Amino acid sequence: MTPVPTFDETFYADPYPTYARLRADGGVHHVSTPDGSKAWLVTRHADVRACLADPRLSLNRANAGDGYRGFALPPALDANLLNLDPPDHTRLRALIAREFTPARVEAMAPAITSAAAELLDACPTGEPVDLIAAFAAPLPLRVIGDLLGVPRRDRARFREWTRTLLTPSPGQPPTAARDAVAGMHGYLVDLIAAKRAAPEDDLLSALIAARDDDDRLSEAELVSMAFLTLWAGYENLVNLIGNGMRALLTHDQPVTDLPTAVEELTRYDQPLQFAIRRFPVCDIEVGGVAVPAGDTVLLGIASANHDETVFAEPEALRLDRDPNPHLSYGHGAHRSFGSRLSQVEAAIAVAALLERGCALAVPAGDLRALPSFRNRGLVELPVTLG
Repeated sequence: MTPVPTFDETFYADPYPTYARLRADGGVHHVSTPDGSKAWLVTRHADVRACLADPRLSLNRANAGDGYRGFALPPALDANLLNLDPPDHTRLRALIAREFTPARVEAMAPAITSAAAELLDACPTGEPVDLIAAFAAPLPLRVIGDLLGVPRRDRARFREWTRTLLTPSPGQPPTAARDAVAGMHGYLVDLIAAKRAAPEDDLLSALIAARDDDDRLSEAELVSMAFLTLWAGYENLVNLIGNGMRALLTHDQPVTDLPTAVEELTRYDQPLQFAIRRFPVCDIEVGGVAVPAGDTVLLGIASANHDETVFAEPEALRLDRDPNPHLSYGHGAHRSFGSRLSQVEAAIAVAALLERGCALAVPAGDLRALPSFRNRGLVELPVTLG
C-alpha cells in the first residue's frame, strides 16, 4: 500500500485542513513520517478514543515490527510510562500517583503565580519581546524544576537538550541528539545520587525513598521516571502557553470563565499532535481498516479534537465551549498523570498575561511554526506588554 502524503511545510504551518481531509476520506490512513517510518494514522475522535483504551495496542517497542524507525530513547531512559504495558505500567503509575497528588499540585499554585509575575516584571513594557523565550519557556521549566528539585542553575541546560531532540536545527551535527540524551541521563544519575545523600521536600526525593525503602522500582525505572516527568512536564506546557496566547491574541473574545477557556485553548491548538505510538499485539481492525500486528499506529489527538461529529464548528475558538470532550490528555489507563498540573499552570499563565495586557508585535501571518510533525508550537511569539 502506498503511504498517503501528509507531512510537509503546509502541514507544519496549519495541520487542521489536512486532518479534515483525512477524516473525510476514511479516518485511518497509511502514512510515511518525515524520518521514513511507515505508520497508520487514526484521525477520528471515536476511533482515537477507543484505541487509547485498547489493551491490544501496546506501548512497548518489543512489540514493534521491523519497519519502525521512530524516535526512541536508549534503554537507560526508556523504562518509563511511555514504553510500558501492564502490569509494569500499572505499578509505576500507582507509585507516581501516590506522590503526584492533587494536593501537591494545588499547593504549587502560589509559587507558580509568583514565578509568572516575576518573569513578566522582568520584561520590558511597550516594546517587542519574545513571549516564548521570556515567559512560556522559563515558567514551565521553573515549575517542573521546583517539583523535582532541580537546582535553578542547571535548568537552562534542559531547554537546550529538549530543543536538540524535538526541534533540531538544519546544521545540527549528526551526534547532537545522542549527546543530548547522554547529557540528560548523566545529569539525572548525578542528581539522584545527590538527593539520595541529602533528601529534600520534592518529588524526586519521594521517588527515591519509594525505590530504596520498598524496592518497588528499579534504578533504571527511577531515572526514566525522573526524565519523563521533567520532559513531559516542560515541553508541552511551553507550546500550550504559546499556542494559547496566539489564539487569544488573534481572536477578539473575552475570557469570562478561565478554566473553561483553558480547556478550549488546549483543544483548539493542541501542542502534541499524536499520542505515543502504539503497536498491535495481534491483527486488529481500526475504523474498518485492517492493521497488522507489529505495525506502528499514530493516534491523532489534534485531529480528534477537531472532529466535526463531536465538536460544533471545531475550527472556531469558543472560549465558553462546554462540554469539551477533547483528548489532549489521553484517555483510559494511559491518561496523562500531569494533566491537573498542566491545567493549573496554563490558567495561571494566561491570567497573568491578560492582567498585564498583551498584544501581537508582528502580523499574525509572520509567526513561524516549529518544523516538527509531532509537536505544534511557535519558534517565537513577539508581543508588546502593557
